[in-house]
Amino acid sequence: MNKLTLFHGSPDKIIVPTYGKGEEKHDYGKGFYLTESIDLAKEWAVCRPNERNGWVHQYELDLDNLKILNFQELGVLSWLAELMKHRDASDSKRYRVLAKKFIEKYGVDTADFDVIKGWRANASYFYIAKEFVRDNIDLYILEELLSLGGLGIPYCIKSELAYINLHEVKDGLIPVPYAQFNEKYNQRDIAARQKMRELINSDANSVTKVFSTLI
Repeated sequence: MNKLTLFHGSPDKIIVPTYGKGEEKHDYGKGFYLTESIDLAKEWAVCRPNERNGWVHQYELDLDNLKILNFQELGVLSWLAELMKHRDASDSKRYRVLAKKFIEKYGVDTADFDVIKGWRANASYFYIAKEFVRDNIDLYILEELLSLGGLGIPYCIKSELAYINLHEVKDGLIPVPYAQFNEKYNQRDIAARQKMRELINSDANSVTKVFSTLI
């Protein structure tokens, strides 16, 4: 049996992943989000500014008979199009008009897939998306920018079959102290933003092949 070990960070000690639940405005819409990195899961368990300790839940995902969509294989433009389906990078009329055209050109139909994996648009990554749709970032540095946060590649459980194939590991629950890992989360985000600003302001960013020219 082909299994993948994944982790989910949460402020909640008890979690029941349920098909059809979740927020539509997350990166890939409704679903249950996990990571292969236990350290990242610990940071995400306490990323809220409420000073509450958190928990990491360990899972095994049976990959047999699952269709997995990998946005790293499709490319960054398809990933951005998917992000635009669920999250607004701007509230301007220009963005609404161009985003629709961008999605039509680069978007993919995810309906038949059980699991989606790709970059994670946390605060620093979403900053990239916002700058890109403002024509401030060249296409050729986009993927490099997305590697600067060190956030790995999350998995989103989408279909009913994928939920059936997901099993929490007995005795896999790990307590996460807020003070230690919230600081790590904040420092990771600060460092990522600094590196991103430096790359965006460097000569590598020719600002030639930008959002509005790709439609």
